[in-house]
Amino acid sequence: MEKLKIKMKNISKIFYTGEMETHALKDISFDIYEGDYISISGPSGCGKSTLLSLLGLLAPPSSGQYLIENEDVSNLTLTEAATIRNRKIGFVFQQFNLIDELSVVDNVALPLKYQTPPVPLNEARDRAIKCLNRVDLGHRVDHKPNQLSGGQQQRVAIARALIADPAILLVDEPTGNLDSKNGDVVMDMLEQLNKDGTTICMVTHDARYADMAHRQLHLLDGEIVEQKQNVMEAV
Repeated sequence: MEKLKIKMKNISKIFYTGEMETHALKDISFDIYEGDYISISGPSGCGKSTLLSLLGLLAPPSSGQYLIENEDVSNLTLTEAATIRNRKIGFVFQQFNLIDELSVVDNVALPLKYQTPPVPLNEARDRAIKCLNRVDLGHRVDHKPNQLSGGQQQRVAIARALIADPAILLVDEPTGNLDSKNGDVVMDMLEQLNKDGTTICMVTHDARYADMAHRQLHLLDGEIVEQKQNVMEAV
């Protein structure tokens, strides 16, 4: 039986500006199971980024229920959200968000520094090297980010997101700062990670990359207007 990783039930998000209400998300419901590969797409302003921020515990929903591995995370304090985010969620951003002064291996190991209790340095380095090997960058562990190409920096960011063995990898426009060749390399890497068992939820505006996912969610005006199963996966 497939293990449920994420459950969003009747999730809504309202932003208040003065006397105005903006309904960014309206009654969103979907499940993500272990090993899933989900893409979220839709036009600008449809709610993709808001949904990803809720999934990543960067903001709370206005209403509805959100479960991560059967733990209700709908209404957490900032501290509680940060703790669970560090343990259960890996982020890959359009901006690589690497620290130029740190080596590649130290960038990847950084999230382990904030775990409670902190992971010993030797163990953190060993785990970081294993993650870099998974993205074919084990030969670049002591380089600095500015010595790498954009595609390689994004792969370092993916390794960093994997370091804590998260329940889910949240990926926000991973090819947005890359040319098509490097973008294809990064997407092939994500596909291989998924085949190896990583659960992925990705926001993308690129229809080609959305088609690589097992299941596609299309948003419009804050609502899921279509859920489409990849034909090859459904066979």
